[in-house]
Amino acid sequence: MKTLEVSNLCKTYIIKKRQNNVLRNVNLTIHEGEMLGIMGPSGSGKTTLLYTISGMDSATAGKVDFFGRELTSLKAGDMSDVRLNEMGFVFQQMYMLKNLSVYDNIILPGYQTAEGKTKSGRKQLNERAKLLMHKLGISEIAENDVNEVSGGQLQRACICRSMINNPRIIFADEPTGALNKQNSLEVMEELNHINREGTTIMLVTHDMKVASKCGRVLYIEDGDIREEITLGRRESAQEDRARERTLNDWLIKLGW
Repeated sequence: MKTLEVSNLCKTYIIKKRQNNVLRNVNLTIHEGEMLGIMGPSGSGKTTLLYTISGMDSATAGKVDFFGRELTSLKAGDMSDVRLNEMGFVFQQMYMLKNLSVYDNIILPGYQTAEGKTKSGRKQLNERAKLLMHKLGISEIAENDVNEVSGGQLQRACICRSMINNPRIIFADEPTGALNKQNSLEVMEELNHINREGTTIMLVTHDMKVASKCGRVLYIEDGDIREEITLGRRESAQEDRARERTLNDWLIKLGW
């Protein structure tokens, strides 16, 4: 089943009266349960693609179909509801409210939904938050301030927050970009685990090792999808070296 279908997507910025075409008639499909990586040179349109598909930025032209709904035609309030209830987000910069504990930051998006406005709903959200934190190994930092934990712990908390409303898809923009090697490995293991449990993920990265953990990788250049490669679902770390070699050889052929 298709999660997302993007048709002739364009994004143009006007800067000092000059037209900058960042996305040029992009077409792609993301299937339910897929983990899709987006790679490309700096300035190629990777992050703009993620922002435009997810409705965080408006498209200049084209369509984005999300489970049968055309997102590009939704009003701002309706699009905001879709993002809150059906999408999760993980960014390179780990945005958390500093006046709240780690646990409160995780639970906050849940309390903004219809479920979070009832007593029984809040109880379920609290149980879900505790389960997510346990799964990602950060239960012990629940009551910590966000400046009292490591970067790796904070990014795992961001993943918990992205999952709190049981999203249909997670959008991850350079989720390991601010982390050291070990924390990057741990965060990608968590995202792979979430994907194996059924959550669709679209991930933008400049890191070949990160991209090699995706089932399929698209290469974007000058605002258009140039090529794609299918690596298949990653089942264990034992596959990593072979997957990295395959992806590296493909990227070299593309002039990476």
